[in-house]
Amino acid sequence: MTSGKIIKRVIRYIGRYKYSFILSLVLSLISTICTLYIPVLAGEAIDSIVGMGNVDFVRVGEILVKILVALLLAGVSQYFTTTLNTKIANYTVRDMRSDAFDTIQTVPISYIDSRETGDIVSRIISDAEQFSDGLILGFQNLFTGVVTILGTLCFMFTINVWIALIVVVLTPVSLFVSKFIAKKTYKYFKRQSEQRGKETSFVEEMISNIKTVKAYHREEKNQQEFDEINEELGKTSLNATFYSSITNPGTRFINSLVYASVAVGGALFAMNSSTFSVGDLSAFLAYANQYTKPFNDISGVVTELQNAIACAGRILEIIDAPKESVQDKSLPQDIKGDFKIENVDFSYDKNKPLIEDLNFSLKSGQRLAVVGPTGCGKTTLINLLMRFYDIDRGKIILDGIDINTVSRKSLRENIGMVLQDTWLKQGTIGENIAFGNKSATREEIIEASKKSHAHSFIKKLPNGYDTVVGEDGGNLSTGQKQLICITRLMLNPPPILILDEATSSIDLVTEQRITRSFMKLMKDRTSFVVAHRLKTIVESDLILVMRDGKVVERGTHKDLLAQKGFYFELYTSQFD
Repeated sequence: MTSGKIIKRVIRYIGRYKYSFILSLVLSLISTICTLYIPVLAGEAIDSIVGMGNVDFVRVGEILVKILVALLLAGVSQYFTTTLNTKIANYTVRDMRSDAFDTIQTVPISYIDSRETGDIVSRIISDAEQFSDGLILGFQNLFTGVVTILGTLCFMFTINVWIALIVVVLTPVSLFVSKFIAKKTYKYFKRQSEQRGKETSFVEEMISNIKTVKAYHREEKNQQEFDEINEELGKTSLNATFYSSITNPGTRFINSLVYASVAVGGALFAMNSSTFSVGDLSAFLAYANQYTKPFNDISGVVTELQNAIACAGRILEIIDAPKESVQDKSLPQDIKGDFKIENVDFSYDKNKPLIEDLNFSLKSGQRLAVVGPTGCGKTTLINLLMRFYDIDRGKIILDGIDINTVSRKSLRENIGMVLQDTWLKQGTIGENIAFGNKSATREEIIEASKKSHAHSFIKKLPNGYDTVVGEDGGNLSTGQKQLICITRLMLNPPPILILDEATSSIDLVTEQRITRSFMKLMKDRTSFVVAHRLKTIVESDLILVMRDGKVVERGTHKDLLAQKGFYFELYTSQFD
């Protein structure tokens, strides 16, 4: 996305607060006019005291009162301008962050899976903060600077046209310097934001997996990789800072030439003209100084805006990410759970087929087990049933309804799932159990915990169900976290259950107890079970044996053993 398109998009966000923005511009205009009026008054005061015996104390007193009033108006206007600009900038960034996070909630899972988590976090947090700083600085200096430049030019031309022309002739030099440097800074600030996101992603990944890092003695190697990324970030930051830093000295040099030219030209006019007084020269020099100062401010603003635009572009890339398709139709309230899979094809990479021509059916209340070696497509089948990914071809039919024609929300409201990968949010044990049912009472939570056999370890925690766990479960073991995830399902079980290696991290004794609880839970509910421990699925109504994305065998446990095929090999290998 080009910088022009990014600016247009940002202006749309700012447009939500157009009345505050207009008020800010009016106040800024008042502040600037009052500031510019002061040199005129000062010049009049100087002319009122030039010459022996010509001091007009009354006139000087009146002028000083006017200067004081102008200063007060300028100060009050500037205060409210700054307050409004900060409010607009913060609210604009808040809206962009909100839209970016909303997009993250609605993009396909494939979008998240194909990107680094740390980079996404960096865009929403760090880049948004950088954009906010640049936007506030732009509001405060850009408009005020432009008005100041135009205002001083008007005042200078009313005082003396020829000296004003000297200023106008030298102005393009300052603009050329600023424009040349701005082109360079945008490129480097964009690289800086990208490299910052890469570093954030690496740090987040290493911290979240620090135990694995230490177990495999990867500390030194990780330090080397971090140093390389950090070194590259340092280089890009140095280049961005270098070009942004030479902007101000470059424009100051040009501005000093302008000031010197005005001083020399004005002095010559004052010496040889009866219409150009010492007070006029004093006012002109003040205007020349005020005229050149905004160029320094604007050059700094342009540099910051280049960084802000680069950061805004990265946020907008998330906001513009493709959303999941949305269906308005909902599943009926009384779902039975009859599934029919017809000629389903799916692959993550279209050049590498995974599931091909998958067909099976499952009646309401039946239990389906899916087994097979790692990578055969078991978890992928679960992803398709939950519509985390949409199928490439075929149909998945639930109670006679193609699930691709109904909303994902209504589908997932009827499916309860426990995955091998556990996840707990920061909060209490009770809050994590009631994650999918906020209205659950403490009694209901405890009852569900007893069914999942989690109550015994929870009550031993320092504060029981009110024990606060950190990010992703804190110091709880993997098995304990998995028990809490199972308890979530026990709390409010829907008509369809999906258990993907739900007991893989639990000891065998507890697993046997939970399995008995699951058996009661699965009664009259359609269930899909993915398991490597084949002993846990021997009572399933139908077992699908998958290999390379295809169903190579199907039947009951007894029938499959009698066939002495691939399932027989898998089953007996666990006991030989």
